[in-house]
Amino acid sequence: MGVAPDLLSLKAEASRLPGAFLRGPTRYHGRVEAGAPSGRYHLYLTAACPWAQRTLIVRRLKGLDEAIGLTLIDPIRDADGWRVLDSDRVNGFEYLSEAYEATTPGYDGRISVPVLWDTETGSIINNESSELVVQLNEDFDHVGRPDVDLYPAQLRTEIDAVNDVVYANVNDGVYRCGFATSQEAYDDAFERLFAALDALEARLSLQRYLVGGRLTLADIRLFTTLVRFDAVYHGHFKCNRQRLVEFPALWAYTRDLYQRPGFGDTVDLDGIKRHYYMTHPHINPTRIVPRGPRLDFSEPHGRESLP
Repeated sequence: MGVAPDLLSLKAEASRLPGAFLRGPTRYHGRVEAGAPSGRYHLYLTAACPWAQRTLIVRRLKGLDEAIGLTLIDPIRDADGWRVLDSDRVNGFEYLSEAYEATTPGYDGRISVPVLWDTETGSIINNESSELVVQLNEDFDHVGRPDVDLYPAQLRTEIDAVNDVVYANVNDGVYRCGFATSQEAYDDAFERLFAALDALEARLSLQRYLVGGRLTLADIRLFTTLVRFDAVYHGHFKCNRQRLVEFPALWAYTRDLYQRPGFGDTVDLDGIKRHYYMTHPHINPTRIVPRGPRLDFSEPHGRESLP
């Protein structure tokens, strides 16, 4: 396999090859109002989506379960779009598309989760998960846990650099493998993905966390991809050079995080598998959901002594 590259030596850029998957931009990028009262903002999401699960984890770690309400969306996106799983006590929406239409009448763009809804203005304020996790971390200390800082000022430059590489090659990299429509684009995404995983394996064999010897947003953003890897991405998205369980450090790192409050208790592998295998008929036309693999996230991880 050779020597793994340093993570930050890898490029963080989208492939321009024919057939490459390019993710569309999100629409709403507003900032919450500082000092807003508990209950003003409300999240719409499905934990089956890795981008949405990030916000759910941060909401839990920051002690915001009471301050920021939650409406769950069905993990199965059907012909009518994202359906509200239970009754929506805030707006009475049956489909997430209604939130987009209420915000922008005639909206015809991409409808995605997570969505942060402002009950005062009656509109979506933000639907970009990378921005939402920062806002949840910074802007709700008056109603949450100010002692938990997942994006400390002294580490932000390194966190951002790690996130850029992980996003391009791992978080979005698995999608670039799965949604590629040419062999060349798939091969490129595949090589970038596993080069990044090799670099992460080397990095995390020497340290417990990605940055600064402490849990940060970088770990949360990586975790939501790793926890899905063997159940979905390895087979469904053809990311099959090796399974996560064959990376000793990455597999132990994933178990370390999974066993913490706010991580494993936000993971629904059944919902995750149903979301992917039943929502991409161009990849899985039968929509059969595999029963495996067996994964034991409760196994001891042995990472307590790492710096």
